Amino acid sequence: METAIRGRLSLSPNTVFNPKPGEKRSLCRGPCTNRGILMAISTTGPSKGGGILEKPVIERTTPGRESEFDLRKSRKIAPPYRVMLHNDNYNKREYVVQVLMKVIPGMTLDNAVNIMQEAHYNGLAVVIICAQADAEEHCMQLRGNGLLSSIEPASGGC
Repeated sequence: METAIRGRLSLSPNTVFNPKPGEKRSLCRGPCTNRGILMAISTTGPSKGGGILEKPVIERTTPGRESEFDLRKSRKIAPPYRVMLHNDNYNKREYVVQVLMKVIPGMTLDNAVNIMQEAHYNGLAVVIICAQADAEEHCMQLRGNGLLSSIEPASGGC
């Protein structure tokens, strides 16, 4: 079965038509400006008639759920924050290491020891860099366990 288009061109159903510059079988008269657009031409049933384009399918996300693109976009918009650990003269080093491992997800013993030592010798150490909401939560948990902690934007400084 074939479909006649403007009486000049004959294509089989579901053919993808992509005219090339200067081609005689182009659907465009004169200069064709949309050469990069693919057109799918299909027919319905055995009758003679013009081709129809299938309706495009628009995928929508479920209400209350964001697409993966939207989640990446929102993560990029939220500026990162540093959770800072301040040295104090009250807590033992071992206790500080235990609290860091309990409060900060994925904190290893080696990282916790390094952070504790940096805070002990320099007075201040970066615990983690994360989104503001997470930074506030980590800071409150550290404070809740008796450690001195603060947050600051990570974009400024080193």
